[in-house]
Amino acid sequence: MASKKTQARPASPAARPVTEPGLPDQPAAEPELPNDKLAAEPVKPAAQAVAETVVPEEQDKTEKVPAGPPVQVMEGSAPDPDKPEPDRPEVASITDLVRPEAAPLPVMDVLLTDYSKFAALQGRPRRQSMRGFDEDYVDIIDYIVRVTHRIWEEKNVGLLYRHYAHNIGIYTADGMTYGRDKVIAETIKSIAAFPDVRIMAEEIIWSGNDVDGFHTSHRGVWMGTNTGYSNYGAPTGRRVLRRSVAHCIVRDNFIYEEWITRDELAVVWQLGFDAVKLAKQVAARDYASGVKAPMPVGTGEVERLLGQTTPEELPPLPPAFEPEDFVRRAIHEIWNWRMFGKVRDYYVPNYVCNTTGNRVLYGLGALQANITQMIAAFPDARMLVDHVIWMGDEQKGYRVSVRWYLQGTHQGPGFYGEPTGKRIKMMGHTHYLIQDGKFVKEWTQCDEFALLKQIYWPV
Repeated sequence: MASKKTQARPASPAARPVTEPGLPDQPAAEPELPNDKLAAEPVKPAAQAVAETVVPEEQDKTEKVPAGPPVQVMEGSAPDPDKPEPDRPEVASITDLVRPEAAPLPVMDVLLTDYSKFAALQGRPRRQSMRGFDEDYVDIIDYIVRVTHRIWEEKNVGLLYRHYAHNIGIYTADGMTYGRDKVIAETIKSIAAFPDVRIMAEEIIWSGNDVDGFHTSHRGVWMGTNTGYSNYGAPTGRRVLRRSVAHCIVRDNFIYEEWITRDELAVVWQLGFDAVKLAKQVAARDYASGVKAPMPVGTGEVERLLGQTTPEELPPLPPAFEPEDFVRRAIHEIWNWRMFGKVRDYYVPNYVCNTTGNRVLYGLGALQANITQMIAAFPDARMLVDHVIWMGDEQKGYRVSVRWYLQGTHQGPGFYGEPTGKRIKMMGHTHYLIQDGKFVKEWTQCDEFALLKQIYWPV
C-alpha cells in the first residue's frame, strides 16, 4: 500500500471552478504540463488547488473527483431557519483547551504583609507541603503567625495543647524549663500582667520541611500596658514595647523545642525600675525560693585560647560567597580575635543595629564601642555560634538568623556595675541583612536583665 500523501491531479473536463465567498469566479484549470515545465509554471490559486487535490488510498488507483457546484453567499443574506444546520464538530472553550496546572503560590513572607492577609488564608489551598499540620495553615509562616495571634491576642491559651509538645524543652537566658504546663502557666501570667498584649511579626527566617521538621526564627515586637501584677510587682499602668526572638523546631503541628530571647531590660526600664537594684532583689527572691543558680559554681575557664596560644585560626575562604561562613568568620574574627578594625571589612558605613534596651546603633563607631564595652566588662569573653539558618540570594540579599552564646567572667567595669568575678553565660539571637557581601542591618536580642541576675546571684 502506498503512503497516503496529498497529490495534485489534472483537472477533469467536467470539473467546475470553485467560487469562494467574497471572491470572483476563478478561471478553469489548465491542463497539467510535463514535469520539465513545472518550474516555469505560475503558482495556481488556492481555491483551484483545493479542487484539484485528492487523497488517494493507492497511487495506482486514484480517480478524478469532480468539484462540487460553486457556493454563492449573498451579502446580508441569513441562513434558512427551516433548513437544518450541518453537523459541526463540538469545539471546547479556550479554557478547556488550555488549562495548565496552577503553579503553587510562594510561601508567605511577613515583610510588608499586613496581618489581614494571613487572616484571609483560612480555607485556602496549601502553599507548601504541610503533612501532619492542621488543614487551615497554608505554610509554615502562616502557622507561626496565626498560632501566635490565636494564643496571645485572641486569648486561646488552650491552643498550646494542640501546638506545643507535652515534653517541650524551652531555653531562655534564665536556663531551661521542661514541659508544656510550664509554658501555659507563664503565658497566662504574661497576659494577666499585660491584658492588651500585641505581638507584631517583624521577621520569620525559616528552613526545613514537613518530613525532617521546620526551623523558624520569629522576631516579634511585643507591646502591652501593665495593668496587672507581673514578676516585677504591682501594676504600674505603663505601656511597654520590646522585641523578642523565638527559634522553634516544628513538626506534625507541634513545637518540640524553643529558644527564646526577650528584651526584659527594656521592659524593666519602661516600667520605671532601676535595673541593677531590681536584679539584686529578684535574684535574692529566686535564690530564697530554691530556684537553681543560673550558672553552676566551679565552672571551668572560658576556652577562647588554648593555654598560651592564639584563638582558633580561621578556615580558608570558600570559592564563592556563603552566608553562614561569612557570619561565622565575622563573629570569630571581630569578637574572639579582637580585630575590631575588621568591622570595616564586614559592615557598610551606614550600618544600623536594633539591640537590647530598645537602643539603636548607627555607624561603625557605635558598633565598635558596643563590642569593646562588653569585652571590657568580660575580658575573657568568647562568642560561640550555636545555629545558623538563612534565606535569600545574591540579588535580593540574604536574611540570616544566628543563635549564639557569650561566655565570660565579670572582671571589668561597665554598665553591669563593679566587677564581681562571676562567671556568666548569655544566649542571644541576631538577625542580619546582608547585601553585596556586607552587613547592612542587624537586630540583636538578648536578655541583659537575666545577665544582671547572674552577676548578682547571692552565691
